[in-house]
Amino acid sequence: MDEVVNAWPSRLQQGWFVGAESRRVSAKPLAVMLMGSPVVLARLPSGGLTALEDRCPHRQYPLSAGRITDAGLQCGYHGWTFGADGRCTRVPGLPEGRCPPRVGVRSFDVREHDGLVWIRACPADAAVQPQLPDFIHHRHAGSLRFMQRLDWQGDAFDALENFMDPLHTHLIHPGMVRRDGGRRPVTTRPSRDGQGMTVTYEGPDEQNGLLYRLFESPRLLERAHHGVTAPGSACIEYRYRNGSALFFTLHFTPQEDWKTQVHASLHVEGRWAPAWAVRLFAWPFLRRVARQDQAAVERQARNKQRFGPRKDASTELDIVSGYLRSIWHVEAGQAATATATATATENPVEPVVLML
Repeated sequence: MDEVVNAWPSRLQQGWFVGAESRRVSAKPLAVMLMGSPVVLARLPSGGLTALEDRCPHRQYPLSAGRITDAGLQCGYHGWTFGADGRCTRVPGLPEGRCPPRVGVRSFDVREHDGLVWIRACPADAAVQPQLPDFIHHRHAGSLRFMQRLDWQGDAFDALENFMDPLHTHLIHPGMVRRDGGRRPVTTRPSRDGQGMTVTYEGPDEQNGLLYRLFESPRLLERAHHGVTAPGSACIEYRYRNGSALFFTLHFTPQEDWKTQVHASLHVEGRWAPAWAVRLFAWPFLRRVARQDQAAVERQARNKQRFGPRKDASTELDIVSGYLRSIWHVEAGQAATATATATATENPVEPVVLML
């Protein structure tokens, strides 16, 4: 098999990204993109999944234009067929089992969880398959789940940072999430380890935006979660005094440098929330917030392309920026150095007071 050189940091290539919603992956091959690599997803007769590079090595025909057979994914041009590990299993016209021994397709590690198909840029027979972060893996089985997919013309890192940054909400979502004239002190407590980062927000149990007034109740806590094994995913957790909880999770998949696919999911626990009511009343507001964030990230991307690479200015208020950069812009072998030279904004024990 050909060796593939990928310019994305190896730390990202070792992590899980959402490739598609489970309901979209069937016996009909589905073409997706991950970090500039065309990938084909398909469901095998056994119910398992295959994720291969979308290219037949025979004549470079897209495997996504083929079909699933008992022997694997068959190319639609000459019928060469490949198993889930990318090995050639059949060549029509040759005796059974007479496949070129060194011919195959690059395979990707693939798994299914919480209605999503996850892939990572590692071979399907990789010895180590990292677990998804706890905030994804341990989602309550009885929670109500709602999903939406969006395509953003922006950088996945900027989109992720946008989601985890509460300070933009006053201006990008005025009155919807927060009001600029109603800022109050909130103490943030970042906690960081080798598994990821959690930021706990301590302050008023009510928020001054329309979303809170319409759909929420007094809060017990608010937390933001990110894990290194799913570097494109983050979750905002809201827990309420009445025992209920909301988990709003966004999964940012870098398809190419300036193209990001976003899968949004909302889990509702312990709260009376009929699915029809959430879809009819709450989901339109959340879609509007997502569109506002999309517009901001895409405007940011266009300006970055106008001016070229620039170093961002930051203050102690940018709590998650340095941590996220150590995951997205630093090679795995340099991560320890990046951690050792981190600024005070990444200190896992010192709280930071924000005016939210």
